[in-house]
Amino acid sequence: MTSATAVAGAIAAHGPVAIPGALAVGSSLAASVTLWPQAATAQSMFAAAELDPQRFVLVASPVGSSGRYQLNIYEQVNGRKPCFAIGAGKPAAVNPLLATIDFTGICSRYIDANGYSVRVGPSDLAGTYRLLVRSEAGDTLLVALPTKAGAGPEMVVARAGGAASGFHKLDFEPGWRLMRRQFRGRNLGHVYLFNEAWPGAASPNSATAPLPAAGTPASSGAATAPRPLAATGAGAASTTPAAAVPLPKTPIKASPLPKAPPSL
Repeated sequence: MTSATAVAGAIAAHGPVAIPGALAVGSSLAASVTLWPQAATAQSMFAAAELDPQRFVLVASPVGSSGRYQLNIYEQVNGRKPCFAIGAGKPAAVNPLLATIDFTGICSRYIDANGYSVRVGPSDLAGTYRLLVRSEAGDTLLVALPTKAGAGPEMVVARAGGAASGFHKLDFEPGWRLMRRQFRGRNLGHVYLFNEAWPGAASPNSATAPLPAAGTPASSGAATAPRPLAATGAGAASTTPAAAVPLPKTPIKASPLPKAPPSL
């Protein structure tokens, strides 16, 4: 049974539960989900799983010569060749070494909303939030912006720690981290920028309660089959984004080529 068929079967068996700004799904094990600024109850389609943060780096990637940036996330899948190198200091320059090699099976990159989204506690906010990199007050900020009225507050997710140019590293603000999207125990080619609680709110998970197994799927369209994590390569973790900028043919010289996968 395919993932899409399984989801459709669950809806047929249990009936839909409507969530404002989210996909209607059914559940025999409905979970109470706190949304900002209102509460709703529903089963979610996706779970959030832990990952090794040392394998990832968040990067402010230049968009051509516009002076603007977009979020790229690079992952070191194995140690055959380094995928990136991080310079010293803060803000830290990032050398996207994967631009110079065939990184199939070695690196993954997540370069648009197909590869990453925002999640707060059990709520998958892919349909109600977008991520934007902007320069502000001598710093580079990664902010999560609501796309629908009442969806929630603007949130600063990460920052460079100073004025920078070229490819440079973004460091998470307190409370934020990366997690892997899962569907029925299967890792998908999508990561969450995750926080357990809304700004100024108590965590939806008590000290004794585990992370909810699923989050509210945020999509206004029909159910579609989630994409499993496939063999990594030039298009494995993301489709070509509308505003994507190709990686440079020659790497910047942020730091020397390491002999082993760099650690963050």
